[in-house]
Amino acid sequence: MSQLHFAPLESRGLIRIGGEDATYFLQNLVTCDIEKLDADHAGFGALLTPQGKILFDFIVLRTDDGYLLDTPRETLADFAKRLTFYRLRAKVEIEALGSDVGVVASWGGASPSPLPGHHASDPRLAELGERHLGNLEDIRAALLEADGQQETPEAYASHRIALSVPESLSDYGYSELFPHDADMDQLNGVSFSKGCYVGQEVVSRVQHRATARKRMIAVSADTILPEVGTEILADGKAIGTLGSSAQANGAHVGIALVRLDKVQAARDKGAAFQCGDVAVALDLPSWAGFTWPADTSDA
Repeated sequence: MSQLHFAPLESRGLIRIGGEDATYFLQNLVTCDIEKLDADHAGFGALLTPQGKILFDFIVLRTDDGYLLDTPRETLADFAKRLTFYRLRAKVEIEALGSDVGVVASWGGASPSPLPGHHASDPRLAELGERHLGNLEDIRAALLEADGQQETPEAYASHRIALSVPESLSDYGYSELFPHDADMDQLNGVSFSKGCYVGQEVVSRVQHRATARKRMIAVSADTILPEVGTEILADGKAIGTLGSSAQANGAHVGIALVRLDKVQAARDKGAAFQCGDVAVALDLPSWAGFTWPADTSDA
């Protein structure tokens, strides 16, 4: 049996959405299909700017009386305030919850059942593990009792980075990227069959025209990667920017936002890739549904 690992994620907080109009309110606001959620299945989504860029993102679980949004604690108050701005006359309750409740991530083994709080597999990628939302001390105690091994948030980040799954505020800032840039369309973060939501026209246009040229992909190196924001170069020209990085499974790995066409054009010329002083390799994530472009004449 695989060892169960878990880590309380201090950087994540919770927003509670309740009231009789909660489902309608979220469904017409965010990128994911809220109506398809149930108590056992979480969703991944974002609130976009009217121009289609990611303003806030979250993992959402349905509860008996509404929803819990698992989102960066750093922007928790701002996100709750923005949701209140959209509430208008809807019968919706919006509450940023305190620090005694939060998020625990588990991976590598099956979680015990039942557990206190609310739980679901990570909707982005099954290999990431599970999310546990609720009283942090209660969840921690239950996982320890089940022989789970407590890890640091950095250990979970290494696990995530090794799977090439980007995360807001670690790999990109808010209001900087479109959902396709951050691979949200690949990680179950965007519904293309539900009705309208804020920024939907832009996202749909990119999807139907297949015009997404920027993507988050995997980076690897033989030594420690430079700091976040370091440019990735080919023949001295910038083709992308490094996001978060870690040492995982004995390898140095990271995530980068790149122009796919420029990477492929450099490869066609036999150019090497450099990030700071470090030689790097660039690869598509194993879960990616997109490919390297065939025509790089305009790169």
